[in-house]
Amino acid sequence: MTPRATSEELVAVALAFIGDHSASVVDVGTGTGALAIAIASAAPGAAVWATDTSRYAVAVARANVRRHGLSDRIVVRHADLLDSVPSPIDLVVANLPYLPIAEAACFPDLAAEPGEAVFAEGNGLEPYRRLLTACSNRLTAGGAVVIQLHRRVLTATRDELPRLRSEVEAVQRAWRWPLEPQLAAATA
Repeated sequence: MTPRATSEELVAVALAFIGDHSASVVDVGTGTGALAIAIASAAPGAAVWATDTSRYAVAVARANVRRHGLSDRIVVRHADLLDSVPSPIDLVVANLPYLPIAEAACFPDLAAEPGEAVFAEGNGLEPYRRLLTACSNRLTAGGAVVIQLHRRVLTATRDELPRLRSEVEAVQRAWRWPLEPQLAAATA
């Protein structure tokens, strides 16, 4: 998956949250490991876990972590969301699939990207819904989530997760509304 400019903003928000403190950070859906590497490189007090459901992505992320000399600070795991990551977690960052798989043909510009990194079942938000539910039980009291969705970076503390759930749904609806006629025509 090719990192986008919004990924840089996500890293900046994550680094501002960490500051110069020690932190347990999880990059969910790590892909190539770019977010985990950027965070670990800039935040020496961060212990970073990176998870992905794709075995290929895990292999690529591990190679990239080794190439950057961060194997002692980043643990890459083949896992779903926060599975196999020890608690407590201070910060979760994620750029998960959020486009509806039924509408993949409407996005020819994404044809070269791994489908599972971009598209999800239903309206596309199930990976984020599941992640936010998992975060409610795993984040520290002062912990936070920073996600990337439709070229936006959204963030919430553990106590603000209900607001973030609503915001994620609203962003998805706002993104879809102007495209509904085009999407219907393209999938017909």
